[in-house]
Amino acid sequence: MRKMRFEVKDTLTEEEFHEGLRSFIKDGLATEVMAALTGGVFLVAFALKLGASNMLIGLLAAIPPLVQLIQIPCIYLVESHRVRRKVCVYTAFSSRILWLFIALIPFLFSGGTGLTVLLIAILLSTTLSAVGGCSWNSWMHDFLPHNRLGSIFSKRMSLAIGLGIPFSLAAGLFIERWKDLFPQYELYGYSILFSMGFIAGTLGVYFVSTIPEPRMPPLEGKVNFINLILKPLKDTNFRRLIIFMSSWNFAINLAAPFFTVYMLRVLGLGMSSIVMFMVLSQIANISFLRIWGKLADRFSNKSVLSVSGPLFLLSIFTWIFTGMPGRYGLTIPLLVAIHIFSGISTAGVILASGNIGLKLAPRGKATSYLAASSFINSLAAGSAPILGGALADRLAGYELSLLLDLKYPGGEHVIPTFDLSQFDFLFLLAVLIGLFSIVRLAMVREAGEVKESMIIQELVAEVGRGVRDLSTADGLRPMVLFPYSILREHLKKIRREDIRRWIGT
Repeated sequence: MRKMRFEVKDTLTEEEFHEGLRSFIKDGLATEVMAALTGGVFLVAFALKLGASNMLIGLLAAIPPLVQLIQIPCIYLVESHRVRRKVCVYTAFSSRILWLFIALIPFLFSGGTGLTVLLIAILLSTTLSAVGGCSWNSWMHDFLPHNRLGSIFSKRMSLAIGLGIPFSLAAGLFIERWKDLFPQYELYGYSILFSMGFIAGTLGVYFVSTIPEPRMPPLEGKVNFINLILKPLKDTNFRRLIIFMSSWNFAINLAAPFFTVYMLRVLGLGMSSIVMFMVLSQIANISFLRIWGKLADRFSNKSVLSVSGPLFLLSIFTWIFTGMPGRYGLTIPLLVAIHIFSGISTAGVILASGNIGLKLAPRGKATSYLAASSFINSLAAGSAPILGGALADRLAGYELSLLLDLKYPGGEHVIPTFDLSQFDFLFLLAVLIGLFSIVRLAMVREAGEVKESMIIQELVAEVGRGVRDLSTADGLRPMVLFPYSILREHLKKIRREDIRRWIGT
């Protein structure tokens, strides 16, 4: 019976495909809830409460991408056993059960010992997840239709983020309330969140186990492991993609892991405020996912990246102006703008960067192509936060300011226009490296690519249609309530039968 559970199929019926697609969506929902309760803001805050330094925060951020290097030997595992679903299910469950152990850290350890245990647990969890990820990428490459990747992933991400938003808000408010009620047991609040995240993650594993697996294409002769790894690097166009992706991942991971640290330590924001900004970004993200998905399917993933990538870099650059050097009058408005535009841009970046590798990898060779890409991207993304943490600690105390000195008959007025200190240097460096990666993106070739101006025109047209829909229904008043009104109107447009079809309820 267990054998039948993980059987592979030569062909999938229409019913099997749609059942699997519903499970694919459900897994996205459960995994997003787990991520909302265990990752990002809450993991960083948990580590800081245990006494983590900037260097250690960088190391925590580096572990997930660095352990992706294990996907290279995992190619041999997948190609040898050729039952990807079984590998994925067992490793995913083993990975997620470690979050129960992380939840117990405040009860069993303290200080430096707790941080060491946290690092080891995250390392083991992400390593097991990477093993499953190798089989998952190859499996989904064969299961999902390539001409619908943009729409399928955008729907999955939209529904997942929509579900993750209330969980993130509730978790942030819970931590703040728990801190007020039990200040001496603040860490225990995180233990409760991580335990709930484990439950959601286990539910996701169950849904994954119900997705059917197409049989892998037969091997062409005996597998030469070295050639399997090197072959993607001999493909000129795929090599160009790898160069773009690795430099992009290095740039983003040099800065992104420290946004939460910056808001907590430099700007002095509370956890609930940070979660609200994160939710604001997610609302902007969900509002644009389907738009980016349409554009990716209609034109190309590269075209979407050529617009969303620079917009995301602009969002990173704006972080420099949020402190002069601390909080001031424009800090909150700038943070609002940053999180809105970063949400819009990351929707396109994550969707297109994930799909372009799946699309450019030749059918039947996805395992080696995607693993080779993951290997190099992991080196870049993993080394960046370690370097960023070291630089942040090293640059503490350094400051570069640009002032305008206005003198007039009645006195003198000094206007601060630019101020760089510690984390700001990281943000600026990330933007410069990101610009280099955008240049490299131009060398990648993908069917259907068009000029950036056409994507911008189509993007503006889609947004314009949305604005007209709002204005004809209720006037322009809903725009004043952005982003909550947009989310409300967006959800109204999702027909009940569509939700039932995609979620399966």
